Amino acid sequence: MGSDRNRPPLDAAGVERLALDYVARYATTRAKLRDYLNRKLRERGWAGDSPPPIEAMIARLAELGAVDDRAFAASRSASLARRGYGARRVGDALRAAGIDADDAAPAIEQADAAAWRSAEAFAKRRRIGPFSTVRADPDQRRRAFAAMLRAGHSPAIAHAFTAAAPGDVPQGDNGDSP
Repeated sequence: MGSDRNRPPLDAAGVERLALDYVARYATTRAKLRDYLNRKLRERGWAGDSPPPIEAMIARLAELGAVDDRAFAASRSASLARRGYGARRVGDALRAAGIDADDAAPAIEQADAAAWRSAEAFAKRRRIGPFSTVRADPDQRRRAFAAMLRAGHSPAIAHAFTAAAPGDVPQGDNGDSP
């Protein structure tokens, strides 16, 4: 395929084709689809007399279930939690993806409920505290604590893991919180 500069400006059918191809290829949000279509319109131009029907197209795809911000949020939240990221970091990722607070709320609550398991996964992956082979010195513990905070964990949970001795895995209440 040639560059977009050598292609004719988009019309309504062209924008619809781009939108359908994009949602077929990627799990996406309304905001990401909007950004993609606007970028393509900037690159190729618009051939129509009226404004491009981007919002109507996005609404129709959402109504059909091809774009589902709430499902995207739940999937992204679960993925980040498995990788060891906390609720704050999950919320940041969902905001960056353009998901509004109402659609993000259940996913953030899910991440909050899994906070302890996520922190444990992060500590295991980074060999922090109980998953280290040797007791960390104070400077290493401070760096590990900072890493856990950047990963979106609460200070209480980060402290529980960074203060633990190798092999002494801390237990949270009901397995989810300290």
